[in-house]
Amino acid sequence: MEYHVGCLAQSASHVRCSTSFEDADMSLEALHLFCDVQLSQIKPNEVTPVALISACSNLGALSQGDMYSKCGYLNLACQLFDVLSDRDTFCYNAMIGGFAVHGHGNQALEMYRKMKLEGLVPDGATIVVTMFACSHGGLVEEGLEIFESMKGIHGMEPKLEHYRCLIDLLGRAGRLKDAEERLHDMPMKPNAILWRSLLGAAKLHGNLEMGEAALKHLIELEPETRGNYVLLSNMYASIARWNDVKRVRMLMKDRGVDKLPGFSLVEINGAMHEFLTGDKAHPFSKEIHLKIGEINRRLQEYGHKPRTSEVLFDVEEDKEDFLSYHSERLAIAFALIASPSSMPIRIIKNLRVCGDCHVFTKLISAAYQRDIIVRDRNRFHHFKDGSCSCLDYW
Repeated sequence: MEYHVGCLAQSASHVRCSTSFEDADMSLEALHLFCDVQLSQIKPNEVTPVALISACSNLGALSQGDMYSKCGYLNLACQLFDVLSDRDTFCYNAMIGGFAVHGHGNQALEMYRKMKLEGLVPDGATIVVTMFACSHGGLVEEGLEIFESMKGIHGMEPKLEHYRCLIDLLGRAGRLKDAEERLHDMPMKPNAILWRSLLGAAKLHGNLEMGEAALKHLIELEPETRGNYVLLSNMYASIARWNDVKRVRMLMKDRGVDKLPGFSLVEINGAMHEFLTGDKAHPFSKEIHLKIGEINRRLQEYGHKPRTSEVLFDVEEDKEDFLSYHSERLAIAFALIASPSSMPIRIIKNLRVCGDCHVFTKLISAAYQRDIIVRDRNRFHHFKDGSCSCLDYW
């Protein structure tokens, strides 16, 4: 009888510690277990709501929880924040983080300044979420100023998570040499997260030499982490160095590392539907694939040409077909079939959205006049009338 509640608590603990959507399956498990609890005679304990809130927040399941900013309803989060009579540092951190994950860097900075004007002292978490906002909004100088203020103004020693934000801030902006120098000048040894940030920046800006150097450090620290190999493999694929792609894949195979399959979740009428890349298991799979064909034909009229460098094999005709069945495209196609045309489409994706799917989704938002919100492993993308809230900086 205690099995379900115990497992629910375990899932909650796992979800609260999660930093990526690789753990979204645990959130789904938590919700499924709660359904079992409701059907049984088990009385929920004080851990149960914590588990459910964590799971709903991680999945963005607004109809089953009220985590507005993490579920894509930033306006509702702002309304709730405005009516709070007693706002502390934790409230401000949550609101700044909400602006950050939605790519609203200037609003996050405004909230940060407002917090200080109200006499509240930023803590380490405040610095993290505010620098995250600067990083994803291209506000490099503002982010650097906040980092320097930690020690100079607030008397805080930067920790690894603050250096991670710094490396990400500089790397995304293309200041790779500055990022590398900061990493080497740290007073503590860089961990895998920092090297991965540098690798991601090197991949984004096509600096192969820096990417290879970062991967060497990552393999020493995390020889079994698949994402490290995939980032470098993607970099080789983007410049058509297929022998190097194969070499990295063989290295993964030799070390027993599998590529993480991409999956997307979409909520329709309160039910979560999961799609894997190339998925044919859904009950409406036939209709979904027909819809994909219709979408591709329609987007050709908008001049869409697939960016096949996103695909990691060297067969051009197969690449275009493979891109068509990325998990978020299947989820969007199903939503176009199964949800009212007036409703926004909300997608949760476990991986970073690829460049071609980003362009694809922008065009769908224009061609079908549908607002689409995609939460990938890093942030929210709000697609409307052919543009994205990230302004193609993500």
